[in-house]
Amino acid sequence: MAIVNVTDQNFSKETAEGLVLADFWAPWCGPCKMIAPVLEEIDGEMEEKVQIVKLDVDENQETAGKFGVMSIPTLLLFKDGNVVDQVIGFQPKEALVELINKHA
Repeated sequence: MAIVNVTDQNFSKETAEGLVLADFWAPWCGPCKMIAPVLEEIDGEMEEKVQIVKLDVDENQETAGKFGVMSIPTLLLFKDGNVVDQVIGFQPKEALVELINKHA
């Protein structure tokens, strides 16, 4: 599965089932740009375990506010619609893979 860009309107639907890693980001954010290729790699290698979605916090402030996102990138891991884990800031691929595997 490819990484899906989500909005305030479809965020709940896209994170409701299975394991979903949601990347809260913005185009002007340096660490967000650094983590993007890491997420692409994980998506290619772990697509059977996890769906990755990206939410632009500038355009979708309602959802970012709902989850208390103050710093970006913030990655929230959802399992069947519930937040089960969270990391803030750039993370190396190994740390994200471990995070996903812990809940898969």
